[in-house]
Amino acid sequence: MTGLPWAAFAANLAVAAGAAFAVMLITFAVARVKGVHRLVDIAWGTAFTAVALTTCALSAGYGDDGRRILVTAATAVWGLRLSVHIARRGRGHGEDDPRYARMLAKAPGSRDAYALRTVYLLQGGLVWLISLPVQVAQYAAVPLGASAVAGGLLWATGCVFESVGDFQLARFKADPDHKGRVMDRGLWGWTRHPNYFGDFLVWWGLFLLACGTMQSAAVAVVSPLVMSYLLIYGSGKRLLENHLADRPGYAAYTARTSGFLPLPPRRRPHPEDHRS
Repeated sequence: MTGLPWAAFAANLAVAAGAAFAVMLITFAVARVKGVHRLVDIAWGTAFTAVALTTCALSAGYGDDGRRILVTAATAVWGLRLSVHIARRGRGHGEDDPRYARMLAKAPGSRDAYALRTVYLLQGGLVWLISLPVQVAQYAAVPLGASAVAGGLLWATGCVFESVGDFQLARFKADPDHKGRVMDRGLWGWTRHPNYFGDFLVWWGLFLLACGTMQSAAVAVVSPLVMSYLLIYGSGKRLLENHLADRPGYAAYTARTSGFLPLPPRRRPHPEDHRS
C-alpha cells in the first residue's frame, strides 16, 4: 500500500479531535476551579501527546511500525518536556500572564465562558490542525527513508535548541543579580527567540517524517506552515515583542540580535544595554 487508507484516516481525524478537545476541556475544568487560565499553556504539549498516542493505537495494521513508533515518541518527548517546563516556570505565580489578563479584562459577560470559547476551544482546534503530520505519518505504509532521516535530525536539532534556550533563560532569571536585566547570553545572543525557533524546526522535522508519500506530504504540509505563521507573526514572536517593546534595554537588544533565525550578534553588547 502506497497511498493513505482514507476511510481509516478519516475516522482517526475525528477521534484525534476528540482527544485534543478532551485535554483542553479537562484543563478548563481544573483552571476554572483554581481561577488560573494560563494552565492552558501546560495543556498545549500534553494535547499533542494525547493525539499522538491515540493515533498510534488506531493506526496499528495500517502504517509502517517504525514510522509510527518514531513519530509517537518524538511528539511525546517534545510535548511532555514543554508541558513540564511551563508548569515549573509558572508554579506559584497565579494569573500573571499579561495575555490572559488582557483577554479576561475585556470579556463580555462570564469570564470563564469567554475563556472557554476564545482560548481552550481555539487551542484544541489548533492542536488538531497542527498535529496533521503526526496523524498522517502513522498511516503511511512505506518504510522509513531519506526524508525520515532528515526529519529526525531536524526534529532533534529543534528539540535541543528549544530545551537549551529554555534552560538558559530559567537559570538566568533564577539569579537575583539578573533582576531588571535583559537576557542576551548563550542562544539568546544569537536569536531573540531560541524557543520559538526550536519549535519551528520541530514541526518541519515532523512534517518530513510524515512525507512517506506525495499524498501524505500534501495533507501534512498545512501544519508547519500554520505553526511557522503563529510563531513568527501570530501569538509567538510578534505578541511577545509587543509586550516587551517598552522595557528599558530591549531596544538595544533587538538592534544587535537576530529576530528569529540564529545569527552572530551584530556587535559586542555594552554592559549598560543590559539594564532594564
